[in-house]
Amino acid sequence: MTTRSKPKPPAAAVAKDAHWAAKMERLRARKLPESSLSICDDDGAKTAVTDKALQLAKARAAAVAECAEQGIREDQRDAWVASNPDVVAADAALTEAQDALAAVTLTLIFRALPRPVWEQLLREHAPTEAQADKGMEYNVDTFPAAVISACHVERDEDGTEVDGMSVADAQELLDSWPDAEAKALFTAALVVNQTLRVDLGKG
Repeated sequence: MTTRSKPKPPAAAVAKDAHWAAKMERLRARKLPESSLSICDDDGAKTAVTDKALQLAKARAAAVAECAEQGIREDQRDAWVASNPDVVAADAALTEAQDALAAVTLTLIFRALPRPVWEQLLREHAPTEAQADKGMEYNVDTFPAAVISACHVERDEDGTEVDGMSVADAQELLDSWPDAEAKALFTAALVVNQTLRVDLGKG
């Protein structure tokens, strides 16, 4: 009895399947978007960075002017300015001020939620009847703390993710911070879920 071998699919179809499989793998591997909120109460550290940045700009401007006076060739000016002692010193001072600012700045990271998780959160914090009548999509009293907690990402010094902000923590900050800062906290968690990273283009 002769067995018939299965017909092989066209090479073009095989190549197409492999191409799509590779593209799908890349789509699956995409990371959810993240955003950050920086908090610093040290006005002196912030002012120092601004001042040092201004000093660096002035040092560079002076070095550029000196280039022209000394007839430095156009293709050599960038390197000459970068190596100018005043520019080097001002650049180092700015880096030091930036490091000092980073040391006194708290940064909160927020990551977008997968769509089913986001929709579930909205269902769990549906607007009251009165809020719905005003066109609100969620309960303004409970949703902000919930979404902040759900989106917050905390990492230790090794970059390993650890437990972050609880709903109670988020509510405490929303209640104790000034209105503008509380809104900034909520907005940071909200916006990361509404950021579009794809180009819809024109068909």
